[in-house]
Amino acid sequence: MGITRSFFIALSNNRLLNSGAKKWGFQLGAAKVVAGTDIPNMMASVRALNEDGISATIDRLGEFVTSREEATQAKNEIIQTAEAITEAGVDAHLSVKLTQIGLDIDEQFCLENIREIAAEAEQRRIYVNLDMENYEHLQPTLDILHTLREEFDSVGTVIQAYLFRSEQDLDALQNVRLRLVKGAYQESEQVAYQSAEEVDSNFLKLIKLRLDQPVFTSIATHDHHIINAAIDYVKEQGIPNDRFEFQMLYGFRTDLLKELSEEYQVTSYVPFGKDWYGYFMRRLAERPQNIQLVLKGALSKSS
Repeated sequence: MGITRSFFIALSNNRLLNSGAKKWGFQLGAAKVVAGTDIPNMMASVRALNEDGISATIDRLGEFVTSREEATQAKNEIIQTAEAITEAGVDAHLSVKLTQIGLDIDEQFCLENIREIAAEAEQRRIYVNLDMENYEHLQPTLDILHTLREEFDSVGTVIQAYLFRSEQDLDALQNVRLRLVKGAYQESEQVAYQSAEEVDSNFLKLIKLRLDQPVFTSIATHDHHIINAAIDYVKEQGIPNDRFEFQMLYGFRTDLLKELSEEYQVTSYVPFGKDWYGYFMRRLAERPQNIQLVLKGALSKSS
């Protein structure tokens, strides 16, 4: 892992800078990859995506949640997002990070919050994806997922290809809708592959294993090499297009996503909210060349 990526990941975990970012406002180039700070602005972005044949998975951003009040507020705003999806009639579903609704406070409290979200979403026929965070939160997230699946069918999660255990987790979640990703956090060599080559190799392996299963899968990557390899495998194996989709982050490689939409299902991961700082730093960590976003944002503020 390069020093630049490590640097931005460290920044994403800095609580002081996260707090400061809320005071600075929505700037530093974040508007290019975050669809606004409130529901109305976000929904306008989702409508625009839908017009281009692109679905959306909506993430109400939030990190460093340490109080029940903050977690409850986040839960309520996620439910409001589900209501907005129905009212607007857009093609979208929800992505939820369990830490923002209380996982670090109390697991049972978090379960109660996500159960309420899942119940509201099911009533509205909206799928809920439990986003996967760092390794510390992996097993608690899977534990909550298994509990939710006893009540709700339309709930799934994420498999991160850089973790050694991911193939085992994939096998255990054969009947669950999943999103496959490379992984965005900095993990130790005890639990994760460290080189890009190893991660890419395992990612493609997991994609093929998953596509062989008759359950819906989101292939989430901007890597056209991985995308082309997945398309080749789909065609070789005669896998129907309604069994999978390609998913990309809002603001990244939009032209490629539109191109893919002509033949395949595609979705944009749409984050919004005032707590944009940590998300933005991790996106810079994944693609350090996007430092230009920061520079353009700073220049536009000073001009």
